[in-house]
Amino acid sequence: MTTDERPAPAGGLRERRKRRTRDALLRAALLLFISQGYEQTTVDEITDAVEVSQRTFFRYFANKEEAAFAVQDLVESHFFAALQARPAAEGPFAAIRGAVLAAWDTLEEAIAEVVPVELYMRSYQLIESTPALLAVHLRRCTDLEERIARLVAAREGLDVDADPRPRVAVAAFSGVMRVTGRLWGQGQDASVAAIRRMTEAYLDQIGPALAANWRGAPAPGRI
Repeated sequence: MTTDERPAPAGGLRERRKRRTRDALLRAALLLFISQGYEQTTVDEITDAVEVSQRTFFRYFANKEEAAFAVQDLVESHFFAALQARPAAEGPFAAIRGAVLAAWDTLEEAIAEVVPVELYMRSYQLIESTPALLAVHLRRCTDLEERIARLVAAREGLDVDADPRPRVAVAAFSGVMRVTGRLWGQGQDASVAAIRRMTEAYLDQIGPALAANWRGAPAPGRI
């Protein structure tokens, strides 16, 4: 028997089965949330769709909320890794901008093993349109902002608690992302390409919006 023909170690096989079960539960949960509403979906319906027990669901997720945000966790980690990988010579805001656009460009390959990218984008729209999930999303965004600010400060050799600039820059970025997410969620095009275009266009408005004298100046065209 060659090396390639040897059976996989039992531990590795068990881990793959666990991962497949978790991913199946996650996909079933998101499909049900989208088709009939987050609050209307029960854990029993999710487990019935995968033909496993409630006990199995709670082995992987503490509750429905955790399932609703599981892919969002992956997406945020993907963005964070993109930010860490930006060239050291880039300025803070250029690095943040480059990271978020790079993260959108590579989103599909980052999450494809867990869920189709189209399912994630539809679940993102669900978060934006469901008050209970949106409240959680905003709380999570606050935590993410702090993590990003600390990373930006570390890149620049700054003490984030003594220098306000990293948190100010991240607050501006986060505000733009919130506007982008809300307007994209209200639109008809739920594609990654659509939200990437909006992200780039709205981020590029920060400098002119803060520097310009608005009085008497024509407003820029709609994006």
